[in-house]
Parts: sequence; structure tokens; C-alpha cells
Amino acid sequence: MTPAHSSPLTDPPQLGLRERKKIKTRTAIRDATYALIKLQGYDATTVEQIAERAEVSPSTVFRYFPTKEDIVLTDEYDPILLDELRRRPADEPWMESLRYVMKLAIAAATDEDPEAVRLRSHLLVQVPAVRSRMLESMSVTGRMLGEAIAERTGRARDSFEVRVFTMSLIGALAEVSLYWAENGFEDDLNDLVDRALDVVEHGLAPEKP
Repeated sequence: MTPAHSSPLTDPPQLGLRERKKIKTRTAIRDATYALIKLQGYDATTVEQIAERAEVSPSTVFRYFPTKEDIVLTDEYDPILLDELRRRPADEPWMESLRYVMKLAIAAATDEDPEAVRLRSHLLVQVPAVRSRMLESMSVTGRMLGEAIAERTGRARDSFEVRVFTMSLIGALAEVSLYWAENGFEDDLNDLVDRALDVVEHGLAPEKP
């Protein structure tokens, strides 16, 4: 749910030429991929077609994205969002900090390119390869998030409790995207995040009759 393009949240100031070119290339590849998928579907879209539309070579595509699924799944801004999490006040309740950062990510994504956000969530539901790749990449995000959780709670990074709690969070947030897409994008994303984090924080209470 992080933005596919550069934005005030994700763009460091005064980037060098090399970094600006990298961002431009990544954006061109992603834009080409989204355009082709909307035109002809995910399975019919090849890396060669993406490269041609983005005006780069197939090897350049693979240099930036190991698989076609990685083009769809945007995760390069995870470290930046985790840095935002670390900058929250030390006395702020942990879950409040997490809610703040998640809503910041949602606002950045939906303000930047809401159509791309919906397309990614739709592909998570419809394409097993995309969903499988997401589950793989979640473990990397989970390790980074686990470090931030360990720092805030004063626990060891490899603590079993930290690992369990971290993956509970990651799983809950993944379900937000899936549920949102499965229900036609009608729910408010911020509300779904709040509900997901409520379950992680408080458990599943019996439904009132």
C-alpha cells in the first residue's frame, strides 16, 4: 500500500543525478506494467513488452525487479516508513505510533495514484503468483519491522515474542488489502487498518448478539 511513484513523503531532498535516474527508470517500468496489465491482463503481459513500452532493455527491467511480480508489489519505501515509525515520540503508545505511520502510508499511496493501489490489491486477489510473492516479501518487511518493535519494547531482535507479534501485524495488514479488494474497494482503508490493529492488540472478542 505504499506509493508507486515519488512523492513528498518518499523523495529525499536534493537527490543526485544517479538516484534521480534510478527513480525515473523504476517509475517508467511500473507505469508501463500497469498500462499493459489494464490493457491486456496480467498473464498476457511479458517482461519484453514492459521493457519495450518503458524504452529500456529486458535486462534493465530485471536489474530493478527480479520478477514481474516484484514490479507490481511496491516495497522500496518500507525502510522510509519504518524510519518514520522510529521518529515517533518515545512515550507515545506503540500501537498509536503504528496507526499513525500506516495512515501516513495510505494517504501517500491514495493521493499519489489511487488507481494503481486498486490494481495491486486486485492482482493480489486474482493472481496466485502475485499473492505468493507478496507472502515472500512480507518476511523481509517483517524483519525490518521487528527491529523497530524490539527497539521500542526493549526486547532482543530475535525474541520469539517479537517475531510472533511482528508477523501478526504483517498478516493483519496483508488481509486489509485482500479484504478491501474482495469487497469491491467500498470500505474505508483507514477504518480497515484500525479494525485490523484492534484485533491484533485486543484479540477477537465474541460478537454481540
